[in-house]
Amino acid sequence: MTDRSLVDQPELAALTPGPSPASGRGEQVATRWESGATSPLSPDPSPASGRGEQVAARWESGATSALSPDPSPASARGEQVATRWESGDTSPLSHASGRGAGAEGDPPEITVADLIASSGLLTSEARSLLAFVLGGTREALIAQPQRPVGAKYAAHFRELCQRRAAGEPMAYLLGEREFYGRRFRVNGSVLIPRPETELLVEAALRELEGFGGPRVIDLGTGSGCIGITLALERMDARVCATEVSEAALKLARINADELGAQVEFLRGHWYEPARGPFDLIVSNPPYIAAGDPHLAHLGCEPRDALTDGGDGLSCLRAIIGQAQAHLAEHGTLLVEHGYDQGAAVRALMRQSGFDSVATLTDLAGLERVCVARRH
Repeated sequence: MTDRSLVDQPELAALTPGPSPASGRGEQVATRWESGATSPLSPDPSPASGRGEQVAARWESGATSALSPDPSPASARGEQVATRWESGDTSPLSHASGRGAGAEGDPPEITVADLIASSGLLTSEARSLLAFVLGGTREALIAQPQRPVGAKYAAHFRELCQRRAAGEPMAYLLGEREFYGRRFRVNGSVLIPRPETELLVEAALRELEGFGGPRVIDLGTGSGCIGITLALERMDARVCATEVSEAALKLARINADELGAQVEFLRGHWYEPARGPFDLIVSNPPYIAAGDPHLAHLGCEPRDALTDGGDGLSCLRAIIGQAQAHLAEHGTLLVEHGYDQGAAVRALMRQSGFDSVATLTDLAGLERVCVARRH
């Protein structure tokens, strides 16, 4: 018997009874399919019931074999139930005037496949956006390409496609981005977490090995992805995170609450609102130079989270220059930097009194993270 849990999805309309008496037992099974009834159906001697008669018999007996085609237009709703019963499709049935057509004068139904094909986007992106709009999964859309989509959902999908075509990042359209195996909420107030920053987290976790109850500070936390991840990976750590943007702090707190992380969020510039010393200082500050051509492709993200408006090193100078005053003995400073800034950041570390300095490369082989230890 058909699983009514699928029929009862909010976006699926109820079946509309067909007015034609010739639909016979197909009409009966359609009505029972809606109501969940399992009582035997009355016989219908009319040959016009066609495939509706076949699915009625199989519906009663529990058989799942394929049905023979019925060319008769009079079978209408029985034909629709038969086709959906065979395929597992739980989409709403149209009136008895024919499969796939609505009432006279109604526009034809638009399907998942139609929307994705007409999106103008990569199929993977279009499918992700439509799954988001419908509150389902991409896998479900792959399995049901002919599923009808209601007008309001189709309109919302098209609006998201237009925004994507205009260059808005998928993460902002979907409202989330995965980082270190967890989903973080993101919006236009924060930088979108990058895979490269996971290198910073991995290095931080290695530096915390051997510490019991370490004190950690995440400077310029943004969405909170670094500080929250460290707090969840090291449940014994005491983590605080600073951020100058109130909007970003609000989102970071939401992420911490939803993921169950214990992080103290403080509003202020870098070390200003915090009280050390700390065993680990970690930061992914704005480091793109104002003249870097990459900025032109990042216009949707907050500019002050990307660049200092100068040479890209001013935030790193501030963080590195004050680090010794906030680090505990044997503490570590970890910063992410640009692909071409490795040498400059190592020089800043040494100028600030660090004698143990190293650079880590990302998966692309580019210098990405600088590690400095206090002895």
